[in-house]
Amino acid sequence: MCNSLCLRRRIASAAILFLLLVLSQSALAADAKYVFLFIGDGMSVSQASAAEMYKASLKGDAESGVEKLNFSTFPAQGMTTTYSSTSLITDSAAAGTALASGVKTYNAAVGVDADGNAVPTFAEMARDAGMKVGILSSVSLDHATPAAFYAHQKSRKNYYEIGLELAASGFDYFAGGGLVDPLGKKSKKEGDKVSVVNAIRQAGYTYVNDKAAFEALKPGSKAVVVAPRLQDGNAMPYAIDTADSDITLADMTAKGIEVLDNPKGFFMMVESGKIDWACHANDAMAAIGDVLAFEDAVAQAVKFAAKHPDETLIVVTGDHETGGMTLGFSGTKYSTYFSNLKSQKSSYVAFDEEFDAWRTANPGAPFEKIAGLVEERFGLKVPSEADLAEMAKIAGDSGYAKSAGSMYDMYLKDFELADLEAAFKRSMAPEKAKAEGRDYLLYGNYEPFTVTLTHLLNQKAGLAWTSYSHTGVPVLTSAMGAGSARFNGFYDNTDVCTKIIEAMGLSAKVAMN
Repeated sequence: MCNSLCLRRRIASAAILFLLLVLSQSALAADAKYVFLFIGDGMSVSQASAAEMYKASLKGDAESGVEKLNFSTFPAQGMTTTYSSTSLITDSAAAGTALASGVKTYNAAVGVDADGNAVPTFAEMARDAGMKVGILSSVSLDHATPAAFYAHQKSRKNYYEIGLELAASGFDYFAGGGLVDPLGKKSKKEGDKVSVVNAIRQAGYTYVNDKAAFEALKPGSKAVVVAPRLQDGNAMPYAIDTADSDITLADMTAKGIEVLDNPKGFFMMVESGKIDWACHANDAMAAIGDVLAFEDAVAQAVKFAAKHPDETLIVVTGDHETGGMTLGFSGTKYSTYFSNLKSQKSSYVAFDEEFDAWRTANPGAPFEKIAGLVEERFGLKVPSEADLAEMAKIAGDSGYAKSAGSMYDMYLKDFELADLEAAFKRSMAPEKAKAEGRDYLLYGNYEPFTVTLTHLLNQKAGLAWTSYSHTGVPVLTSAMGAGSARFNGFYDNTDVCTKIIEAMGLSAKVAMN
């Protein structure tokens, strides 16, 4: 039986619970005036955690330490499933459509449902509600993820048609990589074809592709910004390859805030698309570099939110995991050596170019001739016979693991050396054989020599890969600000769209128009 003190405590507890309920419902009900959706393409728990472990290693922390990414500290944290309507493993088009429109569709579909019917995106809803809209991506602006927010095509490969939809979108700011098919050379569209760039200009956009013009953009500008230096696939350079003269994703985000800020609010989607590409190629250092550049872009939104704390919502998620990255490698057992990754000086793409030039200049050259370049770019050392003998003594009966982390850690062990020499021989062959069977498991569709180098360095750091494609692993979704509480828990990628629409109060506003 409860006495008076017990009763008072129960009443107080009930009052606190009621207050928390009121506050939480208030947070859920609040309309977000400024909304950011950051998408790390190919980024799940492994990619984010690898970046945190690498950040800790840069500070000299113990190898078991982490330094959290800014979005890892957001108050709302959720897990999100990513499957498409046709597969447990989605592609970026179906995942982007789920995030933008809240519907499941088949792999390769952009802005259409599983039957091929166009579905509205919440970016279009925001536009119709009078908000300004910005779409940013480190890959081409007509690529699957950015396209999912403004285009409606049965195939993500309809680049020309997607480009024309970009011009006709009525959105206010685009920034990132270039365009894959601006002249319609790959399109089946009949008749005279207007250049996508001309269509963009005719729609009233300022087309910008140099840094000075980018920096000169003023608030209220309607612009399409293409990075002045493009790398593979008309995309921005990997962060690891970025020069001081380049425009970064963080720069584009900061300029987007400046351009879009207005009394009616805005929505901005920012994609780091090359996390995915690096993971396809099993290049951990390139992926980590782009995760950290992604974090820098998120920091710009956090900085803006500090000025508008009750009106800003920031959501960070991934569209799927790529590569099956594992934080742990059988050879190093329970140990990790993420500081070893600092030895890599360029992405696999940049090294491919360098290696191709070397191969052209050195036809039929022996493996020993490239050893210096391998050490310079990846820190991997080709051992002498004496080195190999000493390394064998250190390893003893335990094999790989015991010598990991020793003074010989970055030296290639005998079996590693054999694998690298085999890959070198395959890459130097005058005719390129299609990767099939075991060769595909070893190299995927990548340059055998380069992908073997990234594999070896990654293994010495204590991480590894299971695929050259996407996986079905759920992704993290983090949120802060107005309406962020609804992003806690476990839910589907289609629910991300629904939750953002609710947080923005779009359904009611659009219904009134």
